Amino acid sequence: MSVTYAAVQWNGQKKLYDWVIAAGVVLYLGLFVGLGSVVHPQATAETLLIRGLGTAAFLLLHVVLSIGPLTRLDRRFLPLLYNRRHLGVTMFTLAFAHGVFSLVQFHALGDVFPLVSLFMAPARFEQLGFAALVILFLMAATSHDFWLKNLTPRVWKRLHMLVYGAYVLLVAHVSLGALRSERNPVLVGIVAVGVCVVAGLHVAALVVRRRYVEVCEVARIPENRAVLMKVDGEKIAVFRHDGKVSAISNVCAHQGGPLSEGKIVDGCVTCPWHGYQYLPETGASPPPFTEKVAVYPVKVEGGKVMVQPCAKTNSM
Repeated sequence: MSVTYAAVQWNGQKKLYDWVIAAGVVLYLGLFVGLGSVVHPQATAETLLIRGLGTAAFLLLHVVLSIGPLTRLDRRFLPLLYNRRHLGVTMFTLAFAHGVFSLVQFHALGDVFPLVSLFMAPARFEQLGFAALVILFLMAATSHDFWLKNLTPRVWKRLHMLVYGAYVLLVAHVSLGALRSERNPVLVGIVAVGVCVVAGLHVAALVVRRRYVEVCEVARIPENRAVLMKVDGEKIAVFRHDGKVSAISNVCAHQGGPLSEGKIVDGCVTCPWHGYQYLPETGASPPPFTEKVAVYPVKVEGGKVMVQPCAKTNSM
């Protein structure tokens, strides 16, 4: 790590979040192994632990993938989003332990090196799981803000979007592996429900993201000035200038000044606190400055201003 970065400081909320995760994992594994030994008395403790670790990781991956769309549907889920990386690292740790124990149990007793034996195995589901684990490792290893800063947000975001590729690989891994060997319709149903929930939440969030909300009439906005509107919890400054309407975040990137109380000067929204300026169409400061604020899609219908509550992704 760079000398400009300090170790992560865990506040009370993060500690509580991590303790809940740890307690949940221990409780789940204990119940899984305990109940599994009753339902499948012929199964060894190692086999039950491998299954418990794998199912726990797979379940947590569904939770991780559901948090993002849930926060767009209901802001009360935001506390989960703030610490989602902790949950992701926990999920990788469980998946890694599952992979290591599986490698030892099924590939370490022969004459061939375990990893070579894994890739030579005729059952392709194991290779799919290994590929997913590599992606999850890259994400866990770069989860710290140090990497977010040095890889740049755009590269970091693209890297972490690979989680969806890992999810597809793991669904195939489970479908071609555990579901084939168990042939239990209940397990098939559980996996199918999980996939439908994740897909359904993302579709619902996409619909919400693209909807327009009526905020005010155009005539209400003074020329070269703004009105402050609150849409789905977001404070948005809606400006009118040269016959056009623009919507940007109300929070100045400098020190959080209220942009809605400023005005457009020389074609730029000017913060009333320290004079920082932003182009109303893009939210970017004019060159050579690099500050940006979020921009919201806006349209006018019948003299009424309609705004999408989610910022444009290419504006930040």
